[in-house]
Amino acid sequence: MELQKVILYYAFTPISDPQAIRLWQKGICTSLGLKGRILISPHGINGTLGGDMSALKKYVRATKEYPGFKKIDFKWSDGKGDEFPRLQIRVRDELVAFGNPDELVVDENGVVGGGIHLRSDQVEKLVEERGDEVVFFDGRNAFEAKIGKFKNAIVPDVSTTRDFVDEIESGKYDHLKEKPIVTYCTGGIRCEVLSAVMKNRGFKEVYQIQGGIVGYGRKYGDDGLWEGSLYTFDSRMALDFSEKTKVIGECEKCSAPTNMFHNCANVACHDLILLCDECAKKNDSRSCTHDRSRARDAEMIG
Repeated sequence: MELQKVILYYAFTPISDPQAIRLWQKGICTSLGLKGRILISPHGINGTLGGDMSALKKYVRATKEYPGFKKIDFKWSDGKGDEFPRLQIRVRDELVAFGNPDELVVDENGVVGGGIHLRSDQVEKLVEERGDEVVFFDGRNAFEAKIGKFKNAIVPDVSTTRDFVDEIESGKYDHLKEKPIVTYCTGGIRCEVLSAVMKNRGFKEVYQIQGGIVGYGRKYGDDGLWEGSLYTFDSRMALDFSEKTKVIGECEKCSAPTNMFHNCANVACHDLILLCDECAKKNDSRSCTHDRSRARDAEMIG
C-alpha cells in the first residue's frame, strides 16, 4: 500500500464563480481517488484531503494552476487512509462561518485589514522581547483547547465560530486592546477572519501565526510555547507533534489524563466528550447531561 498523507490548506482570493470551481475540484479529486472536505466561497477555498501521497502531489500541482491558488501553503501530515469516509465539496457564503460575510473584504493578496502574519520563529522572538505582555488568543472552539493550547492562552467560551463576534463585543476583552495579541488556530484560516474582526473592533496590535498550530508544531514540536495535542476534524481526532507530547486533557468522568474525544453514547446528543480508555468502555447514553442547545462546528477548519 502506498504511503498515506493528509493535506490541510486554504486561500483567500476573490472567486467570481464558486460553482465552477466546485465542479473543477470535484473532477480532480474524483480522478485521483481523494477523500475529504472542501469548502468554496466568493472569498476563496479551504480544504483537507487524504489519500495516496502521489495522488495528493498531483492534486497540489493541478490546484496551483488556478491563478488565485498559486501561493497556497499546503500543510502535510501522516495519514492512515481512513481519515475521511467520502468526498464532500460545498459552496458556502463564508469559508469560516462567523455569520457576517459582508464584513470580510478579500483581494488578490488575501484578507484586507487582517492581523500581521508571523512565522513561528517570529512568534518566539516576539515573546522573548516582550514577555508576559504578549497575549495568545485561541481562535478555535473551546473544546479543542481541552487537549492542547499555547501556554497561558486565553480560550474564549465559544462552541462555534459564530459565537466569536458576540464574545468579542461583550467587552470582556477590552482591557487587551492595547496589548500585542497573537491569534492562533489549527491551520491559520480562522485567524485570518478573527484577526480582522478584532482589528475592526478596536484591538490595536493583532498578529496571527503563519501556518497556524500545524506550522508551529512542525517547526518546534513540543519544545516551544505549545503544549498538548492538536484536535483534528477527522478520524484521527488528535495529533501529537512528538513522542514527548504532554497530555493536558482530563477524563470528564474520572479526571484521568487523556487526549481522546469520544461521541456521547446518546444518539440524540452528538456531543464530544473527553474520556480515558476505561471510561470510554463504560460510555452509556443514560449518563448524558450535555446541553444540546449548544451547537458546535462539525466542519473541517484550519
